Amino acid sequence: MIRIKGLNQAYGGTQILWDLDLDIAPGSITCIMGRNGVGKTTLLKCLMGLLATRSGEIVINGIDYTHKTAESRARNGLGYVPQGRDIFPLLTVEENLRVALGSRRDRSRKIPERIFDLFPVLKEMLSRRGGDLSGGQQQQLAIGRALVLDPKVLILDEPNEGIQPNIVKQIGDVVLKLNADEGLTVVLVEQKLTFARRVGEAFRLMEKGRVVAAGAMSELSEDLIAQHLAV
Repeated sequence: MIRIKGLNQAYGGTQILWDLDLDIAPGSITCIMGRNGVGKTTLLKCLMGLLATRSGEIVINGIDYTHKTAESRARNGLGYVPQGRDIFPLLTVEENLRVALGSRRDRSRKIPERIFDLFPVLKEMLSRRGGDLSGGQQQQLAIGRALVLDPKVLILDEPNEGIQPNIVKQIGDVVLKLNADEGLTVVLVEQKLTFARRVGEAFRLMEKGRVVAAGAMSELSEDLIAQHLAV
C-alpha cells in the first residue's frame, strides 16, 4: 500500500502540491491523470524522493519514506522512469543497464535476463550508445534500467510521450505482464486516454495540486473527462 497524506510541496514561493492525499493498493496499476501543470510530475518526484516535501507523509507498506533518500527508496523496491527518459547518451546500452545494479538489494552484478526477454532489442544493441537509439528504444532502455533493480513498485512518468505506436503497445504489454505475473505495483502519469484505459485498473485525477477524483478505471466517466482532462 502507498499512502500519501497531507503532502505539500513548493518551488521557491510557488506552491505546487496542496495537502494532497493519495492511496494506491498493492498490486494495482494506477494512472495519475490531469491537465498540464497540475502537479503530476512533482507528485512522482516526491514519491521517489527526488524532491523534498514541505510537509506531509509518504508511507509505503507501513514504512515512513517521507525523509528517505532516492537511493534508499530504490534499494527498498521503488523503480522510477522519468519523463524524458534521462538515459546516459554516451554510455552503451549495457553500461546504462549496469548503472542500476549498484542499487539492487541483493548486490547482484548481473543484468537480469528477464530484461532482454521483455525488450529483446536491448540485447541486440548492448554495445550501441544510448544516444544513438531511437526514442522508442531509449524508452525501452529507461524502463529496462528501472527493472534491473527488481522493484516492487514501478513509477512511470508519461512513458509513451513521443513514442511510435508499436512501441506504445509493447510498453503496455510489458506493464500488464509484470503486473499479472509478478504482482508489480505500477504508478504512471499518462495523458493518452486509450492507453490508460487499456492498462489501468484505477485512476486518480489531479487539479491544482490535489487529487480531486478517484476510482476504478471503469468509473472514469465522460463527465469527469470533460471536467478534468479535456483541453
